[in-house]
Amino acid sequence: MPAKIIDGRPLAQRIQSEIKSAVDEFQARAGAVPGLGVVLVGADPASAMYVRMKRRACERAGLRSEARILPAASTQAEVENAVRAFNADPNIHGILVQLPLPDHIDGEAVLSEISLAKDVDGIHPLNLGRLGMRGTEPTFTPATPTGVMQLIEETGEAIEGKGAVVIGRSNIVGLPVALMLMKANATVTICHSRSRDLPGTVRRADIVVAAIGRAEYVKGAWLKPGAIVIDVGSNSVPDPESEKGYRYVGDVEFESAQAIAGYISKVPGGVGPMTITMLLSNTLKAARRSLEA
Repeated sequence: MPAKIIDGRPLAQRIQSEIKSAVDEFQARAGAVPGLGVVLVGADPASAMYVRMKRRACERAGLRSEARILPAASTQAEVENAVRAFNADPNIHGILVQLPLPDHIDGEAVLSEISLAKDVDGIHPLNLGRLGMRGTEPTFTPATPTGVMQLIEETGEAIEGKGAVVIGRSNIVGLPVALMLMKANATVTICHSRSRDLPGTVRRADIVVAAIGRAEYVKGAWLKPGAIVIDVGSNSVPDPESEKGYRYVGDVEFESAQAIAGYISKVPGGVGPMTITMLLSNTLKAARRSLEA
């Protein structure tokens, strides 16, 4: 029996509808709506597209968004000042710095400038550190890993006690999702491009999160029958039959994986909608907390 499809779109729509109702309640109470500030440096087409998608999602949910778009040649001080300006703006409750930043910018220094109360992408070094410590909780958890966890929970399968493999170790997805799976009491192995016998390691996993950034890298033959597979990848590959000449595929070879897995997320339409939704949810949380401060 082919794997059940984990479609992030209806789940994201349901949560965004709930957010819209909560935003209306917040506005009635506070006289304003939650605000998200986005810092974009440079003109990378993918980054610009992601920013547009996030701002449109804000608009649909009734949130206010403001973008500071800086030239790729901006200095370290100019980028940090853009973050500080959002920190000081009482109408901005959440701040997102779109990654990656240009090579000459010290990304850690920029992210460290984000107020912890406004770090709605959960990417501040202190928040990531708290995520990895037992007995502590970050102010916010990162949007994409939180979306991954939501999709796993949507299957109805227990996480506790399961073996999980995370393929990829980035600060944005791989590392934080591994830490979140550990907090959910899974037994976690982090793999990467230099891991030995990657197929053998993946084959033992009940849960597989693929976030390595390589098109269709994980094959169905690598999977344990019935495994939950969450594909975080979004890779452009040539497709002469497409109007654009290309299409997006994940890090998992979907057709072969669907024949083995128990559940598998779609690309596109799986993790992507959930990432934006978790960002909106965290912005709403930040706005609510600002009223209590």
